[in-house]
Amino acid sequence: MTERSIKNIMPRSPEQFEIIRQERKRLIMDTALDLFAQEGYHSCSINKIASAAGISKGLLYNYFDSKEALLIAIISEGFEELIEQFDPNHDGVLSEDEMLNFLDQLFKILEENNQHWRLYYAVFFQPDVYELIKEQFRELFQQMIKLLTDYFTHHGVEEPENEALVFGTLLDGIAFNYVMYPELYPIETLKKYIIKKFAYLNK
Repeated sequence: MTERSIKNIMPRSPEQFEIIRQERKRLIMDTALDLFAQEGYHSCSINKIASAAGISKGLLYNYFDSKEALLIAIISEGFEELIEQFDPNHDGVLSEDEMLNFLDQLFKILEENNQHWRLYYAVFFQPDVYELIKEQFRELFQQMIKLLTDYFTHHGVEEPENEALVFGTLLDGIAFNYVMYPELYPIETLKKYIIKKFAYLNK
């Protein structure tokens, strides 16, 4: 949706105003993700993002107070989308049903939004970007590893923390390679293999 089409919707209620605001925020984030991936984070200016989105720089600053804040919002959204599937009831315990749901949703998200995740990885792995975000996401990573370690401990795995690290690294690798080379990765077959190897169902 372009800025012009957004402007043509005149808000008549707080709810409608919020819809317009979220659509404009989505436009800014999608535009920035594309430019960060193509040109590099540090090479891309706020002016260029605003121009590509069809809005003023001042309006963009109503949504994000800096380019770094915009980057953090983009990267955070990706993490939060996955974490929400990982522990949907936020009880700090990973159940068998939640593990299965997480794996189902992970591969579904990658399949349905392949281009988005390709751009996401292109931005995430830029060295200057990683330096900006690594401390903010260290805690999220540790939380996920703890949930997995507890899950594998519960299922009697001999080295649960190592199992958690291997599991996480394997999923990262599959996700990255799948979005880059989807034709080479039979995603449903891989999902079934991972469930069989790591879900520890009926054990």
